[in-house]
Amino acid sequence: MPDGSLSLPSRLYLLAWDTERLKITGTAQLHHLVQAGALTELAQRGLLVDDDGVAAPAGLDAEAGDPVLDGLLELVRESRPRRWKTWVTLHARITLDAVRGQLAAEGVLRAERRRVLGVLPSVSYTLERVAVVDALREEARRALEGPLPAAEVSERDAAVVALAAAAELRTVVPAKERRRHKQRVEELTERSGAAAPALRKVVREVSAAVVMTAAAASAAAGG
Repeated sequence: MPDGSLSLPSRLYLLAWDTERLKITGTAQLHHLVQAGALTELAQRGLLVDDDGVAAPAGLDAEAGDPVLDGLLELVRESRPRRWKTWVTLHARITLDAVRGQLAAEGVLRAERRRVLGVLPSVSYTLERVAVVDALREEARRALEGPLPAAEVSERDAAVVALAAAAELRTVVPAKERRRHKQRVEELTERSGAAAPALRKVVREVSAAVVMTAAAASAAAGG
């Protein structure tokens, strides 16, 4: 499976894996980060548009051709109008489950079904293709550190770094580097919505919502 075929939500999910310890990180807000990635990609593709702060489908029949993205698009169509920041959290676990199922079907993850307390069905996931995640992380670090100016980074790569930084995903932007990369992250956030002013507004609102969920998760962990 070529890395280039991975959707933005799939990339963000995989980047949360620590490939040295083979453990997932940022679990408290991971579903919100994945949802934000799906919303951003749908907006970048023009399938969701901004209607005075509300996420609105661009048409009744338009599709992304990706089951995860199309699943979220269908949820938005069937729902009453809601703002972008609301969608970052609403039904986010559905999107996360869809991403994991898709990656398991493609052999990137291995799904193991079991029962909690011998009764409740549960699925755990193991990373099978470490090289895929390492390659994605290298791409993200290149976007973060250069050598290309932010204006020459692809909108998808820029969005990966911008959202990962907003979620304080340490596998992409370690805590000790956040201050040093603050300006670059700001530039990449702008680049993520370079296609149109409305898209820049969407990316900023989605990123801000991710920051809020990350802060809430940190506060809960501290408490």
